[in-house]
Amino acid sequence: MKKSLGAKTLVFPTPVWLVGTYDKNSKPNIMTAAWGGICCSKPPCVSVSLRKATYTYGNIMERRAYTISVPSEAYADKADYAGIVSGKDTDKFAAAGLTPVESEFVEAPYVKEFPLVLECKVIHVNEIGLHTQFIGEVMDVKAEEAVLNEKGLPDISKVRPVIFGPEIRTYHGIGKYLGQAFDIGRKA
Repeated sequence: MKKSLGAKTLVFPTPVWLVGTYDKNSKPNIMTAAWGGICCSKPPCVSVSLRKATYTYGNIMERRAYTISVPSEAYADKADYAGIVSGKDTDKFAAAGLTPVESEFVEAPYVKEFPLVLECKVIHVNEIGLHTQFIGEVMDVKAEEAVLNEKGLPDISKVRPVIFGPEIRTYHGIGKYLGQAFDIGRKA
């Protein structure tokens, strides 16, 4: 029997992403965000939802661009740090020992040390409630060659992304391989 837990943001998994932006003085900033995901295939788009109170919110509104840097498990502590302090007061890149890299396609920095990066141009802004959803068209994806599979695509077991448990506020790595999508169901 299932127990009702009420209306909550409780679904697994949610990503741990670092959203990269420049402020009005071109200072690079990163913010940890978990409210995000893929939202369209054509054009390729991802969304992030942020509170207006965040420094990153103002930066995105100003520049209409952001990056998503996907940390590997080895950087879980640095990803967490970027969500604890504000970029208004702290140079998060320097404090975390991370390196900002200027994006090739959008006006936003990404994290050099992280294995997977998406460069996004804002195409829609949706006021939802406490959060504002920024839909970004993916202008480019960059991946470290070491995390690519034989087809030249990122391998999740090599990227080793961090995932977040909302409401319980925990970080986790990925689990074991279960099978090929759109194939294992044929055997059911």
